[in-house]
Formats: sequence, C-alpha cells, structure tokens
Amino acid sequence: MTNMSNLLFICSKNQWRSPTAELLFKNHPVHTARSAGTNNNARIRVNQKMIDWADVLFVMERKHRDIIKERFIISDQPLIVLEIPDDYQFGDSELIEILNVSLADYL
Repeated sequence: MTNMSNLLFICSKNQWRSPTAELLFKNHPVHTARSAGTNNNARIRVNQKMIDWADVLFVMERKHRDIIKERFIISDQPLIVLEIPDDYQFGDSELIEILNVSLADYL
C-alpha cells in the first residue's frame, strides 16, 4: 500500500487503543488515520460514513470485527484484527510498540 490510504482504527470506547493508533499517523506523509469506538458511549462512535471513508479497517479485537460486520456495509476494504487487548492507557509506550509491530505487515 504505497499510495495514499485512509486508515480507520476501531476499539470499544475510542479512549485508549484506537486514538493511540490514530496518533501514530498524525502528519504522516502517506496515510490519513481516524479512530472510533463500537460502544454506545464511545468518545467517537463508528458510523457508516467512516467505514465508507476508510481504505483499511483495523479493529483491536475479534468482537469489534463481528460488530462492524453485523452493523455496517463493508465494501472491499480489508478488515484486519490486530488482537490487542484492552490493557493499555492512551499513549502507553508498550501499546505504541505493539501497534508499530502489528501494523508493519500492512503499511
């Protein structure tokens, strides 16, 4: 994926994991990132418009993938499960390291 792509990171409440992932791509030369959550009380709740905007969807856990598939129409964009548990605070250095390693295969 060398061309410009829109990345959407999804977790439950959009407080720690997905905003941290989004932050990794702030001012990135190639990728634009946004983040959202699946819960009703998420900081930013995922919606169809966000799904349509994204070239690649990254979810933190399988349950997020299942919710996205159940609630939204996904075209042909990849939906990738990163398998990152809800064990980290926003900006946690260990979380950033895990994200960098996990995303290296895709970006």
